[in-house]
Amino acid sequence: MSLNQILYDINDGVAVITLNRPEAMNAFGGTMREDLLQLLRRAEADKAVRCALITGTGKAFCAGGDIASMVELQAANDTLVITERMRTGAEVVQLIRAMRIPVIAAINGTAAGAGMNLAMACDMRFAAESARFAESFVKIALVPDWGGSYLLVQQVGTAKAMELMMTGDRLDAAEALRLGIVNRVFPDDTFREDVMAFARRLATGPADTLAHIKHATYVGAAGTLADALETEERAQTALFLAPHAREGMRAFIEKRAPRFD
Repeated sequence: MSLNQILYDINDGVAVITLNRPEAMNAFGGTMREDLLQLLRRAEADKAVRCALITGTGKAFCAGGDIASMVELQAANDTLVITERMRTGAEVVQLIRAMRIPVIAAINGTAAGAGMNLAMACDMRFAAESARFAESFVKIALVPDWGGSYLLVQQVGTAKAMELMMTGDRLDAAEALRLGIVNRVFPDDTFREDVMAFARRLATGPADTLAHIKHATYVGAAGTLADALETEERAQTALFLAPHAREGMRAFIEKRAPRFD
């Protein structure tokens, strides 16, 4: 694993994964892509983890790929490494969608290129007021990767996605909120505390239920009404007699907060 370039910590059931290359705006360098994939798998396998949060150190969330290393690859006429990097990025995006736990992007600053699309791949996105977003690939005559051509269209529609990808224009946090790219915007001074409070709230929820909600939401986004109804039936049947549903209903009758251990 790249020495200290990605940090991992568990806090109250929340796995906090921090991109930690602030001198390069947390751009992916070395083995950071592979390390991120490994840490997400670690969070998924840990029963003590009930929510994951991806963020960055310093003033950036992630500036995407390391362009200096790309120039070196061009000089060597090497496309093999680029293909490998894209495949790893694709694995990260697909894993985030497949994980049973909710995955939150805590966008503390600039999210550009692959960094923006990493955030887009997460189940929810929260931005600091100073956060900025850009599908900046066109600035270096490349196309969006890490699923951007799919994920952005899902969020803002074809025409707006086309505009953002063809211009590479930056969005501030307020505009990202208006477009539905982020769920909420928090003040810079309290950003980390506000996002962690939300993540802890999810971590204390009924884990199996949240997993089914995550799956059903993506079925609803990409499938038919019939697909959604079938998914709901399977989930409700699986959950109805489970301990969390029993506790939730008892708590409702007893007029108290449920305890989803």
